[in-house]
Amino acid sequence: MGKHVLLVEDEANIIEAIRFLLSRDGWQVDTHANGADAVEVIRDMAPDLVVLDVMLPGRSGFDILTDLRADPETAELPVLMLTARGQSRDRDLAEKAGVSRFMTKPFSNAEVLKAVRDLVSLQQQRA
Repeated sequence: MGKHVLLVEDEANIIEAIRFLLSRDGWQVDTHANGADAVEVIRDMAPDLVVLDVMLPGRSGFDILTDLRADPETAELPVLMLTARGQSRDRDLAEKAGVSRFMTKPFSNAEVLKAVRDLVSLQQQRA
């Protein structure tokens, strides 16, 4: 089972919480905090899953997700999108861009862990 997650998030407390949670479950967690070059970092790291914040410096998570879905190499990459704003408009934008799962902050540790496990498991069943 793939165990490499790239967390694209700029809030230090969320980075530490998710890193701790996933590391404790056996995941390798890398982080990146800038939206401007996130697509290149994702391509270079080739993680099994991306946890992507909506509001990032340099570029929005929606734009990053749109680019990932347009690239054959990353079109099927599972993406769990996080946002502090849970309006239906944000959810609609994420779904149109091709998000795998959408989660609003604050979230429970159990929710994040289950989402990550489910998304990677589903991806491996397709492969």
